[in-house]
Amino acid sequence: MRILVVNAGSSSLKLRLLEPGDAVLAEADVAAPRAEVDEAALTAWITGVGAIDAVGHRIVHGGERFRDAVRIDTGVVAELRALADLAPLHQAKSLAALDAVGRALPGTPAVACFDTAFHATLPRAAATYAVPAAWRERWGVRRYGFHGLSHAYAARRSAQLVGGAAARVVTCHLGAGASLCAVRDGRSVDTTMGFTPLEGLVMATRSGSVDPGLLLWLLERESIGVDDMAGALEHDSGMLALAGTADMREVLARDDEDARLALDVYVHRLRAGIAAMTAALGGLDALVFTGGVGERSAAVRAAAARGLGFLGVAIDAARNAAADGDADVSGLDAAARTLVVRAREDLEIAAQVRAVLG
Repeated sequence: MRILVVNAGSSSLKLRLLEPGDAVLAEADVAAPRAEVDEAALTAWITGVGAIDAVGHRIVHGGERFRDAVRIDTGVVAELRALADLAPLHQAKSLAALDAVGRALPGTPAVACFDTAFHATLPRAAATYAVPAAWRERWGVRRYGFHGLSHAYAARRSAQLVGGAAARVVTCHLGAGASLCAVRDGRSVDTTMGFTPLEGLVMATRSGSVDPGLLLWLLERESIGVDDMAGALEHDSGMLALAGTADMREVLARDDEDARLALDVYVHRLRAGIAAMTAALGGLDALVFTGGVGERSAAVRAAAARGLGFLGVAIDAARNAAADGDADVSGLDAAARTLVVRAREDLEIAAQVRAVLG
């Protein structure tokens, strides 16, 4: 089965065509700002790659309804549209890509694979907000978690790299979006993102966790509208707000006060999050870095590890600097392994497509 994987991230649309053995037959990264998709370019690429037997779409938010991958039909699409407000950077783009691919490949079976599904195993203590019961019951207010496809793959791949010896794993998906996950025996038990992908770590343009009292104060005292507030938190915050750029490579290349502060804030939140995830697991066997920043920035990995010695984390500087693709960068005497895993959400999606379509 030749499977087209359509992965709508916060800043791009990644297309991968996989053959039955999971070799990549063709790939393209299409620029996709906000919720726009260049349908002409997408269709031209699809037309040029040959036979496609099935399509797997990464969908960020599955809400309470979708806890596993599902074959797409009109009813599923309608339910996904209703969830768009909960993941504004991703959901609308995923749906636009779904529509465009559907027009290019009419009649080809398509499967929706959800980032939230991996976190359906969160215990109630980790998933529940301490807010009025009416909110939780009427609107399904809870912590859903995101980046589940990446966390699931990274955790499984880490087990392969260490021979299955890591039962307690913290996966760090660090890219334009960023989140952590505590994985025990392959199951998500805690994560940093919550009801939406805004909660948790500092990201490229997203704020991460902010005191809700601050937001209420701004809305009441400064007459900031809800739309302006949402736009600021999603598109004008994070590293962009602190350093003037959303690109971690630029931040690391600079040596000015704003860049240093941005990196310090980013790493402070990252270390604290890793420690919190470790507490949820009761210990740490492996710390895994994935995503664009997690895979490519030895400096960020080293900075995070410097504050985590009390958890048994230590990185070998030479191995860390030389890491390319999947790698073990642990220090020789480290109690916990530190791994770098190339993000392969495409493999996770393809596996789920095969499972759904049989």
